[in-house]
Amino acid sequence: MAAKGSTLVVTLLVMGNVIIMLAGLALYAESIWVTADPYKVYPIMGVSGKDDVYAGAWISIFTGFSFFCVCVFGIISLVNGNRLMVLLYLVLILVVYLFECASCITSYTHRDFVVSNSRLITKQMLSYYSEDSYQGRELTRMWNRFMMEQQCCGTNDPMDWVNYTSVFRRRYPEIVAPWPFFCCKRDRNFIIINEEGCRLGHVDYINTQGCFEHIKHAVQSYAWGVSWFGFAILMLTVSSSKKEISGIVQRTQPLFDPAA
Repeated sequence: MAAKGSTLVVTLLVMGNVIIMLAGLALYAESIWVTADPYKVYPIMGVSGKDDVYAGAWISIFTGFSFFCVCVFGIISLVNGNRLMVLLYLVLILVVYLFECASCITSYTHRDFVVSNSRLITKQMLSYYSEDSYQGRELTRMWNRFMMEQQCCGTNDPMDWVNYTSVFRRRYPEIVAPWPFFCCKRDRNFIIINEEGCRLGHVDYINTQGCFEHIKHAVQSYAWGVSWFGFAILMLTVSSSKKEISGIVQRTQPLFDPAA
């Protein structure tokens, strides 16, 4: 009969699995938050084809829930003292571990493509804003909402609309609209304070700050949440797995022990 370890060892192992279960649920919830895109910046990454931050979040949804399910199985295995069940648990946790590694790497490496500099965002804005296409309409809605809610204008400042050739400029002469009127300052009811002053570029009536920092913050919030929180869970899992293996050695005989 397999040797039994102390109740304290089992209790510590079960507590470790409970912590991973709760962390897995937290990762699951956070990843759903990322895929819901509360900052509404997905069109920027979608147009660039670099939306793998969201791909990493979808993987994390799977791994977060898997951590919960596998740890439930692990607790049952430990309580029953079944050696084969515990070994199966370790195999399953390794598989989930590898998936979560892929999620962390995917989210972290692809965030830099968007936030490393503002030139990509500026090029997209000038190429798609007010364009009559599906991508153009999506990006236009995003920029309109972003500029109005965050009280910013353009990527770096309002002069982005003046200094560079754009679809917007081809549709609206500079004398009519040097920049979109979503750049204009508004009152609490989102009504433009002074449209003529905004058209003339008066600092009291136009938002002079660029939107790049707001977009950068949004993308980094997604990527860091998925990658670094996921990485923390991975480190916790490694620590727990080491204790699990030690617990197997103490509570069971070797796998090929003839007396087992």
